[in-house]
Amino acid sequence: MSNYETFALNKIKLTKYLFFTGKGGVGKTSTACAVAVNLADSGKKILLISTDPASNLQDVFNTELDGKGVLIDGVPGLVVANLNPEEAAQEYRESVIAPYRGKLPESVLDNMEEQLSGSCTVEIAAFDQFSNFITDKITESNYDHIIFDTAPTGHTLRMLQLPSAWSNFISENTHGASCLGQLAGLEDKKNLYKDAVANLADKNKTTLVLVSRPEETPLLEAERSSLELSDLGINNQFLLINGVLGSASDTLSQKILDNQQNAMNNIPQGLTKFTTFTLPLRSYNILGLDKIRAFFTSDNYEHVAVSTKVLDLKPIDVLIDDLYTTGKKVVFTMGKGGVGKTTIAATIALALAKRGIKVHLTSTDPADHLNYVIKGTENIALSKIDEKQELISYQNEVLNKARETMSDEDLAYVEEDLRSPCTQEIAVFRAFAEIVDKAENEVVVIDTAPTGHTLLLLDSTQSYHREVQRTKGETPISVRRLLPRLRDEQQTEVVIVTLPEATPVFEALRLRDDLSRAGINNKWWVVTQCLSMTATNNSILLARAEAEKQWLEKVRTISGDNFVAIPWLEDTSISNIVKMG
Repeated sequence: MSNYETFALNKIKLTKYLFFTGKGGVGKTSTACAVAVNLADSGKKILLISTDPASNLQDVFNTELDGKGVLIDGVPGLVVANLNPEEAAQEYRESVIAPYRGKLPESVLDNMEEQLSGSCTVEIAAFDQFSNFITDKITESNYDHIIFDTAPTGHTLRMLQLPSAWSNFISENTHGASCLGQLAGLEDKKNLYKDAVANLADKNKTTLVLVSRPEETPLLEAERSSLELSDLGINNQFLLINGVLGSASDTLSQKILDNQQNAMNNIPQGLTKFTTFTLPLRSYNILGLDKIRAFFTSDNYEHVAVSTKVLDLKPIDVLIDDLYTTGKKVVFTMGKGGVGKTTIAATIALALAKRGIKVHLTSTDPADHLNYVIKGTENIALSKIDEKQELISYQNEVLNKARETMSDEDLAYVEEDLRSPCTQEIAVFRAFAEIVDKAENEVVVIDTAPTGHTLLLLDSTQSYHREVQRTKGETPISVRRLLPRLRDEQQTEVVIVTLPEATPVFEALRLRDDLSRAGINNKWWVVTQCLSMTATNNSILLARAEAEKQWLEKVRTISGDNFVAIPWLEDTSISNIVKMG
């Protein structure tokens, strides 16, 4: 059994800058806030900064925040700033495009704007904002510690370090890039960013806290971030595993405990060299100073009043009935990693096949359990897309074409750009498009789909013959056929999958807005792993089930009550969900 130490501030060497990183929903904000308040309570002067577009810092401190910093009542010495990278990205986009207004056709300007609408641009805009904080000498002298909730990715930092990223190549090269031109308007910031990256790599100044949950997907994400940042010399890291269940009192809590211990005993290789701490699972949402102060030390879940279960939660059969009666031809399951997209896609595929529909299930999940469940099922075909292989072939295709005309320096920029999330999405999406194109007489169910931004990039390539996709100068015909089909709500259903918690719900809402921008309709939502639908009598799980209800009601409102809920299952296999449905 894993036996890591419980986290406490006196167990770590505190540097001037503390960065918290990890996938959405693991507890970055809660941990960063608790560290900030505890340090301020001990008499230190603290600046806490969030660069997360979905930040809920205002709710946590129950205080109206801005990008400059606000003193928190009840915590002398704590100033909190909530930067808005989306706003900064919008201002930045406008600064790049403004000189061309009136000189270029609207269609070209729209295309340029979409090039600058991806996650890379938002992240660079965020980095622009916090570079001022990490390099400003007055800020440095005013505070004992500066804490950042959300750290930049290795991809963004590497992009900032490439000489070619700052050349005219970005705005002039017709080969394009999937996140083209993010730095075009920031030449004057080059030295500022250089200093910021140097401060990040200085172990005497900066500590990186990798936050995870005791589950396989978040731990793998933490390993990926850690390796990317280590490559850049940012090695002063430690791992913090949040949400560890201390003991079990019924079947459900025992299963959760076993799963967590298994994940921690099989921690990814890239994380084993770091000091690792744990934090216990808390029954409460981290809102208000009392909860922030208690986060590292106490819980009072035995006294949480548990009301009745959430009413009117529909089972997954209701969603499947709707897909069947409306005759949808393409079904996507979308959502962040670890929410259960693959399981839901396979459940839908199996249920439709049992009703006599010919179904083609396409997955990027390498796990063999899909084959095991689907093997021998009538009316269903399964194809697997190897994301790594698709990405490599796409990267090679683009680089071979680029080598015909580019210098080594420019190629370095393209190579880095090809590591972006957009590129991976485009590569996998092309493979999906080929399958959908061949499957005219079947319902195609796809787990994992590109964001609205990537779809708009593909669309702008088609409309304006720009080489964003860089495949022989044009979009494959399969992709051109698929985009109009995705926009046809008579043919396509996008099912958004989430968990009944704050961050996953906010991220799912952003995903829906992104799709809406791309003209793609979403009707159905699936909320998985609902403790409030179980018969647990474990007191901490009951308290957490109570906390879920507001997020179930939030999804009900967002979706216009078009959502189905799935209980926390001891057995999360597809066959079990089908049985349950």
